[in-house]
Amino acid sequence: MHKCRITVLKRAFEPELAKEYSSDPNLGPCDIYTDGQEFILEEPEMPQGFCSWAWADVQRDVISIMTGGNMDWVNRDGVQVVCCTDGFRPVIFKIERVV
Repeated sequence: MHKCRITVLKRAFEPELAKEYSSDPNLGPCDIYTDGQEFILEEPEMPQGFCSWAWADVQRDVISIMTGGNMDWVNRDGVQVVCCTDGFRPVIFKIERVV
């Protein structure tokens, strides 16, 4: 099993959707992460400080990368770009194998 790095590429926010559908009038971009934040994994377990909802969304990709998988639609081996499924404020992650 390979080590893996998860990097927060971007925290997005959809204010129009939040205004129409969210019950929280103060909602903004995800406040759990910062852009550029990194997590290094030696085992395919949720890192400390990682959102459990986001982990549920990215876990299968982490396991795939850590076990040597490559994604044909990504232009480099050992890399995947995924996001959490929060429709108001998705976080985009890069998952990469560390050799």
